[in-house]
Amino acid sequence: MKRLALAALLAMTVSASAAPVTTTEGPVEGVAKNGVTRFLGIPYAKPPVGDLRWMPPQPVAKWSAVRKAEKFGPTCAQVTTLGPFAGPPNSNEDCLYLNVFTGDVKAKRPVLVWIHGGGYFDGASNDYDATKLVTRGKLVVVTFNYRLNLFGFMAHPAIDAEGHAFGNYGIMDMQAALQWVKRNAASFGGDPDNVTVGGQSAGAGASSAIVVSPASKGLVHRAIYQSGGYTPFATKATAEARGQKFAAAAGCTTGDVAKCLRALPAAKIAALAGTASATSPFVGGPLLDGTILPRQLIDAFQSGQFNQVPMMMGTTRDEGNFNAGIAQYFKPGRSALDEADYRGYLQRTYGGNAGPGGGLPAYPKTTMDKVAAQYPVKAGAQMAWDSAHSDVQACRGQYTAPAIAGHAPLYMYLFNDRTAQTYFPKMPGFQPLAYHTADIPYVFTGYHGGPEGLPINLTPAQAKLSDRLVDAWANFARTGNPNGTNDTPWPRWKKDGAAYLVQDAAWATQTNAEFSAAHNCGFWNKILLYK
Repeated sequence: MKRLALAALLAMTVSASAAPVTTTEGPVEGVAKNGVTRFLGIPYAKPPVGDLRWMPPQPVAKWSAVRKAEKFGPTCAQVTTLGPFAGPPNSNEDCLYLNVFTGDVKAKRPVLVWIHGGGYFDGASNDYDATKLVTRGKLVVVTFNYRLNLFGFMAHPAIDAEGHAFGNYGIMDMQAALQWVKRNAASFGGDPDNVTVGGQSAGAGASSAIVVSPASKGLVHRAIYQSGGYTPFATKATAEARGQKFAAAAGCTTGDVAKCLRALPAAKIAALAGTASATSPFVGGPLLDGTILPRQLIDAFQSGQFNQVPMMMGTTRDEGNFNAGIAQYFKPGRSALDEADYRGYLQRTYGGNAGPGGGLPAYPKTTMDKVAAQYPVKAGAQMAWDSAHSDVQACRGQYTAPAIAGHAPLYMYLFNDRTAQTYFPKMPGFQPLAYHTADIPYVFTGYHGGPEGLPINLTPAQAKLSDRLVDAWANFARTGNPNGTNDTPWPRWKKDGAAYLVQDAAWATQTNAEFSAAHNCGFWNKILLYK
């Protein structure tokens, strides 16, 4: 009996080729395993190399022979890997590939298109295993790579004057992937008229950019923002100033500057994008280009000039511990954070620097001291850093909520499992708690950051929370409501009464006033630059 049981178990885990699926570009053959068929590394646009560097994505060349889709496509060029979060570092530009996870190619299931995070400068789709979303959630899930850092978000007057959409190449890649989904979802058992776009961190910000972009009309029907979705876009002037400084550093200042930039070796561009621990000052994210993103995010939400789809938005309790953990990771001996580290964070963030995204004015120089007084080091440098950073993100989301809720259904949450495991190595005195990215393994089980990240296996209690999150994500993708029907236990956001779901074992709610008090939003609303 034991041998038979073992044989049955081994049979369940053996991979087998699946029947080919025909896309509008050509047939592809995936791999079936444990009830999920994976189609990996499908090209959705031409490689953006040579003359196509810093150009909108172009249609991929069609093929007739069956294309094996058994391996992830190459990771996009990146150099800033933030310790174990991302990588490997590379200078590859041929990276516009997507992956489809499905359970039944003959069904008509909701589609979740997931955008990986990484500050728009690193990350990859490879570590997002959608098995549980497919088997338990009954979704079709699409993940993909998109151009990053200087390759994906770079504006320069010489290129911007060429007559094509410019600057937001990474966002255009995402929209090209969504167009691919609209054309091909039905062949994989997905419903092209029920597509949810979602992501975490920069993936959340990108999802909100897609929602407010006129070019996304008809491509998305719901949106999920995990730890993001509220950061302003850079102005064109700010982005072009960065681009001109990059061109000068690259030696492209005279003659045909656009031609010079496109002739640069990819490795040189990657080197100018930063180091392992930090991006260079030339790197930015989405910008107000007038076409793909014609208006500031909060202005679009407040005016109703966006694709008015149901949305879900939230943060983690300890957002700041991700940044603090990266800082400790790169310290000599990975020694515990001290007051100087905390003051350094405050200086970089509020010491007369520009507001988030480069789309807001500089903070007054008194801001840093006000934040330090509100969040003193008495509880320890790491926890002061964590509290200050985490409350900022929570309050930014709360500020954005009424703008969205005035035009579309909105469900807000706080991920609060402070037992969450970390893929960072053990470091002296470091407490990860419910850190930024801690919630990803509950939705994409097994997620552990980049190739250097430690493996994560959920405990039984964490697996139960994972079940609830996957059910909520799937319900939302299916109906626009994380409960499936009505508004309990997860309330639809409103200014008065229950407004937030706290995601932990209790699965309880908070009022808007309770949430505001817990995160010092009265203080931050006087400090933060919103528009």
